[in-house]
Amino acid sequence: MSQLSYARYGKDNVRLYKVDKDPKTGIHTIVEQTVRILLEGDIETSYTKADNSVVVATDTQKQTTYILAKQHPIDPPEQFAAIIGNHFISTYPHIHAAHVKIIQHRWTRMNIDGKPHPHSFYRDGEEIRVIESVTREGEGVSIRSKIEKLLVLKSTGSAFHGFHRDEYTKLPETWDRILSTEIEAGWQWKLFKSMSEVKAVDFNGAWKAARDITMKIFAEDDSASVQATMFKMGDKILATVPLVEAVDYALPNKHYFEIDLSWHKGIENLGKDATVLAPQSDPNGLIQCTITRQGTKSKL
Repeated sequence: MSQLSYARYGKDNVRLYKVDKDPKTGIHTIVEQTVRILLEGDIETSYTKADNSVVVATDTQKQTTYILAKQHPIDPPEQFAAIIGNHFISTYPHIHAAHVKIIQHRWTRMNIDGKPHPHSFYRDGEEIRVIESVTREGEGVSIRSKIEKLLVLKSTGSAFHGFHRDEYTKLPETWDRILSTEIEAGWQWKLFKSMSEVKAVDFNGAWKAARDITMKIFAEDDSASVQATMFKMGDKILATVPLVEAVDYALPNKHYFEIDLSWHKGIENLGKDATVLAPQSDPNGLIQCTITRQGTKSKL
């Protein structure tokens, strides 16, 4: 005999674009997102007994997303994710949890002749803003915000020495190196009990603060290691945004290796003379951490 132990279903890769047009100024504001919805609840008979009466069709979920986008702001995406989740658990009594993920794609307003253009935009990088929310009946909504694919580099101000050495260690110590990484940063909000609590939060301000803190500390920190720098980032975000309970980072090293050119006419290109280097995509270091407030139970 067997049993159904896990069941979620929904619509993935719902592409959504919304433009707000100010009739007085002619200025357009645009948002583009990719939405995923997964539902839980009393749906097991659709798997075990071919009973489709409990299925809220995935096309219905897609159309609902478009209608809610017409009726509500979709920025900040944290709020829109909560609106979507709340809709499904309040509209369908047999649906008890809604998992919503929103990827917000980057569009930046063009400056033409030194002035912001009212309706023209460009994509200035692959960075995305990611929201993951879970709305549960009778519990509230859990929201996690993320920055992903933010590629950064600094050409000095980073060292790595004093690390453990043994018979397997070949890596030399360095007091000056290139530091580059593709930032993945996330922050978990406190559990919100109602939509009114969600709507009272300045999610865009928090996202900007987290991004600015991450980039400022990356740029200015005299880095002893990626580990030491990322802890400073998370500590500062917790101090700046009181409603955030935890901050996590995953930072892969983007290595740049020195090239010995001394074989050709004695060219110096090592150490302090290294100006031509070879980017290396893999293998790479991957450093992860989660920073929480003191008194919070954590696993190390």
